[in-house]
Amino acid sequence: MSFPSRSRTYLVAWVSMVWAAPALAQDAPDFGKLAEFVRWGGVAASVPILLAALFLLRVVENAGERLSARFSNRRPTIQKVQTVARFALYIIAFSLIISFSIRLDPTALTVIGGALAFAVGFALRDLVASFIAGITIMFDRPFQVGDRVTYGGEYGDVIQIGLRSVRVNTLDHNIITIPNNRVFTDVTSSGNYGALEMQVPMDFYVGTDQDVERAVELIREACLNSPYVFLARPIPVLAKQVIMQDYVAFHLKARPYVFDCQYEKPFETDVHFRVLQAFREHGIGPPAVLHRQLTPSAPKEG
Repeated sequence: MSFPSRSRTYLVAWVSMVWAAPALAQDAPDFGKLAEFVRWGGVAASVPILLAALFLLRVVENAGERLSARFSNRRPTIQKVQTVARFALYIIAFSLIISFSIRLDPTALTVIGGALAFAVGFALRDLVASFIAGITIMFDRPFQVGDRVTYGGEYGDVIQIGLRSVRVNTLDHNIITIPNNRVFTDVTSSGNYGALEMQVPMDFYVGTDQDVERAVELIREACLNSPYVFLARPIPVLAKQVIMQDYVAFHLKARPYVFDCQYEKPFETDVHFRVLQAFREHGIGPPAVLHRQLTPSAPKEG
């Protein structure tokens, strides 16, 4: 008796499945064994540890804010200590919870590693990358808490460096959360790098027919008279000719330092107002198109 071709195909597939079932069952991870390595009493004991860690994190945050407000000249140092304390609490709490909740013998590590490798490799790959980047930021220190940076396309003050992300308070007072793994792909610029003072470049333009040397002195004087200036640093004013919309002008760039990076924009505004008033008082005008008149030559005698 001969079977039809379709029936023969079904029969071969069924026999193959029956034959391969024991092998597949043998290769599949035994997730039931995971429960054997869990210390349920330790899980219950880990709850107070977790609550205590959350409480200590809140204490560290509040203490850091109060000390920064009271000792403003030590704010960068206080924020650095606050970040290190936060990382230490994370690591200590995580280590205690794992040691209390799981029996960490070689067999447990093998079973847990085999069961969770796939999930960690795919579902948590971004989180792991951000965690590694966070550790890299702590040791490589491309920026620090309290720095005014350009990072991830945003400009503002770094207020927190966490295990997963960096929080930046922009000049518009928006809290931006940037994943740590962006540090591997983006260029980061730090204006003060751990210090309070920061250079604030300012641009001014005057006409080529104006008293440029006098304009340079007025700009430097305006920077020196500002209440936000950091006098321990020099105030260079650079000048060069540039072409603006088909006419020539003088570009003057001042590079003063503000005593606290938080006052960057008030400092810039104050200096610009002072320079504008000084230019008006001394008759120094902005760039303009100059119309030259050629002196007619005398007629030749015949």
